[in-house]
Amino acid sequence: MAGQEFAFNIFQVERILRYEAPAPLPKAPEFLEGVLQYQEAAVPLIDMRKRLSVAAPLRDDTRTIILEWDGGKLGVVVDAVTEVMQVAATEVTAPHSIVRGLAAEYITGLVVKDKRTIIVMNTGKLLASKEKLALQTVLEEPPGQKEKEQA
Repeated sequence: MAGQEFAFNIFQVERILRYEAPAPLPKAPEFLEGVLQYQEAAVPLIDMRKRLSVAAPLRDDTRTIILEWDGGKLGVVVDAVTEVMQVAATEVTAPHSIVRGLAAEYITGLVVKDKRTIIVMNTGKLLASKEKLALQTVLEEPPGQKEKEQA
């Protein structure tokens, strides 16, 4: 994304799909694209590029990664998936203390390999507690419930 390489723990990755436009969610934050139908369930879809405040144009190699997340599934949109890399736990170093602010919450560690620096994402922190609760409320609400409440 934006010229930087990011990684997820492969044990959290269930599937990599071609990007498909999701069903939008009303009043959702910009980075929450909507929900994607996956295995007969509605899976929230986060655009990682927007979440990290980088340009987010759709391209031919834009992909959706389905992650095991918080007891369920979460989809994340990325620019491309380039490889699956085996990395020993000892090769993942903690982010330097100079990495501060919001982005640091999303980072589990860094891998420096073959003159590349790869940022390992912390999937558990992709959504703040407040965002998780709001999302669960929207996903659990029966279809048409908002319309009934407004009538």
